[in-house]
Order: sequence, then structure tokens, then C-alpha cells
Amino acid sequence: MIATIQPSTLSGKIQAPASKSSMQRACAAALIHRGETTILNAGHSNDDKAALGIIAASGAVVQHNISASEIEVNSTAKNVPSDVNCGESGLGIRMFAPLIALNQTPVTINGEGSLLTRPMDFFDEVFPQLGIKVESNKGKLPIILTGPLQPQNITIDGSLSSQFLTGLLMAYAAADASDITITVTNLKSRPYIDLTLKVMEAFGMKVPVNNNYESFYFEKKERNKPGKITYTVEGDWSGGAFLLVAGAIAGNIEVIGLSETSTQADKKILEALKDAGAGMKINGDHIGLSPKPLKAFSFDATDCPDLFPPLVALAAYCNGTTTIKGVSRLAHKESNRGLTLQEEFGKMGLTVELNGDIMLVHGGKGLTGAKVHSRHDHRIAMACAVAALKADGATVIEDAEAVNKSYPDFYEDIKQLDAGVVTHQPANSVH
Repeated sequence: MIATIQPSTLSGKIQAPASKSSMQRACAAALIHRGETTILNAGHSNDDKAALGIIAASGAVVQHNISASEIEVNSTAKNVPSDVNCGESGLGIRMFAPLIALNQTPVTINGEGSLLTRPMDFFDEVFPQLGIKVESNKGKLPIILTGPLQPQNITIDGSLSSQFLTGLLMAYAAADASDITITVTNLKSRPYIDLTLKVMEAFGMKVPVNNNYESFYFEKKERNKPGKITYTVEGDWSGGAFLLVAGAIAGNIEVIGLSETSTQADKKILEALKDAGAGMKINGDHIGLSPKPLKAFSFDATDCPDLFPPLVALAAYCNGTTTIKGVSRLAHKESNRGLTLQEEFGKMGLTVELNGDIMLVHGGKGLTGAKVHSRHDHRIAMACAVAALKADGATVIEDAEAVNKSYPDFYEDIKQLDAGVVTHQPANSVH
């Protein structure tokens, strides 16, 4: 799909999308809850659909109720899948693999697109310590896991991703780990672990003692098994960040449904907007944005690397050089996001420097409408679209449908805010 974005002035109110981080964790918790769960404000991104597919393959009965945003999950039935497909979801593969490994029957885990090239070496390193047999494709998908997972005192490297730790914490709880500790070195993205623990608590799971994110201790005590669970998926700060930046650079809008009390890492976008001098007013879960002259800012995105794309779009319109730390977290995303941001925004006339773990964005000089490519990366597509709202001409985004991974309604939502957006399939596309 191709999307053409015209320079626009935005206005109106918009509901933030559902958080796929919250949604996918809820799906995993619903599976191991072994009971009835109602998920409210459910998301429908490709990653969300992949998570629902995994739990359905694993024996959960999934029913969409009154609307697509309300889902009933009944996981009392036990079924061991022979294979599961995680789509392109990095969280899906890392979180569900330990849960799938609770079974003693071999299960093949596969994926699609960019997930097939992303490293999965940590499975080969950690799983054998837990009694799990691993057959992998030189550290890549597909992998075959044969359990059952047996909780042990282990140490894992948290520098690559917090998502694998999320899966281990849930799997240990499901296996009723007692007097056992998971030690973590150099943990990144700590707020995502806060979200995991929050979801575990909401589902009545045994929540480990968090020792300053350096270790997680499962005590010798039993948890009461709750009855039916009702869980409301949070608004998504990751997708919402693009709407907030759009408002800061292109119009008077109000974004609804983002909670300041959320543990989501990408809530830190508020700090960047404040430091940039954005016109912003917060009233509960209503955030109003209006254009003001913007200034360069400094930001540490080590614990929230998904903010890099909207931060670059924001920095493009800030006078001066913006410094963003955490580039090392970008290599193994849907694309190598550091290089991708540099190259795609370079087509629009923005100079982006990469210096080790630091990104320098030389903004305030205006952007030129251009033909860009998402690189099959949902956040690159959205970042280019937002930046295009104040470019000096139309911007054409190729492979624009990449947004379906996390925010399928993105183009319709910004169109609702009076953005000039036209999407169409190229004449030579194959269906």
C-alpha cells in the first residue's frame, strides 16, 4: 500500500489506540490463568491477532463479544499445539516461548517477515538450564522446544530485551516456582517489567519480589486462584506518542485515553514534549496539544527505544540539535532503526548523525516532501507520516501498510483530524 500525506493543519479529538504491550500480556496471562477472562478495550493490530492465535492454538477458546474491543477467553481446556506462529511480534516470540515450553510435547515456533532474521540465541543459552530441549536454526526461527520447563535459580542477561524476562516470570508463576530466584544483569526497559508485574497481579498470579530489577524472588507461598478475571487494556503510549507529536507540530488536537499512572515506558514522550516547549495541557486522560515554536532537547531513550521514531519526527521541527541516547537498542527491531531513520528522514532533508550510542538530529530547517519507504517497519511509517504533516510538499510512503503491526487505524485516525491522507494499492500489487 502507498500512503500520500499532504501538509496539513490538524484539529479535533482522537482516542488513543489500545496498547499491544498490555494486550499481549493479557492474552498470555489469560492462557495460564486456566479460567474465564474478559478482555476489554482489546486491540486488533497484527501483533494482537498473533497473540490471540497463539493462545487459541494452545487450547483457549477465544470469542469476540458485543464488539471487536471485547473478548472472552476460556482457557480451562488444555491443548498442546504442535506448532505456533508468532507473526512478526518480537514480544510474542520472547514472551510465549517460555509458556509454550511448560509442555512436554515438542512444539515448533515460527514467525514471519523481519522476525525470521532477528536473533533468538538467548533461547539456546537459557532454556537448557531449565530442562528444555532446544532445536534452533542457528539462533533464528523456526525453533522446536520440548519441555516441561523446570524453574531453577538462573542468571540472565537483560541487555538485549526485557521481553524474554516477561515470559520467564509468567512461566515460573504458572509452574508454581517457590524459593527460586531469577537474577538479571544490565536490565533494559524496566518499565515494561513493571507492566508485566502489574498484569500478573491483576490475574492473581504469584508475583515475585522485585529486588531493584537485579533479581526476582518467588517466595514459598501459594496464591489464591481467582475466579473470572476482567482486564481492561490500557491506552497505548507507543502509538499515542505519534498522535501527540502530530499535535505538537501540526495543530490543535486532544488525545484521549492515555493514563499518566501507566507503567508503560513510552509515557516518557511527555518529558520530551515538555523539554521541546510544546503547547500541552493535561487533564486526566485528556492531553491537549497545540503548535508552538519548538527547541532542541536531550533525551535518554535507553529504556524506551520505541520512542526513537516519534522523537526524530519531533526533533525535525525543533530549532537546534537534539541529542537522543540509546541507539544501541535499535539494531534488532523490525529494521535497523538507527540507520533507517537516518536514511529515510535524510530523503526529506533532515540530517541525522549516529555517533555510537548517541543520535544527533539537526532540526528546525524544515522538511521537504519526498518518496520514502517504511522498510516494513510500522514505526518508521508512522514517523514519516507525522513529519510529513508540516513538510513543504506531499510525502509518499511506500509499504505504508506496515502500520498494521501495531496501529492499523493510524491513517484513518489522522485523517479524522483533518490530515490530508490518501492511501491506495499500486497498480502492480499482488494480492
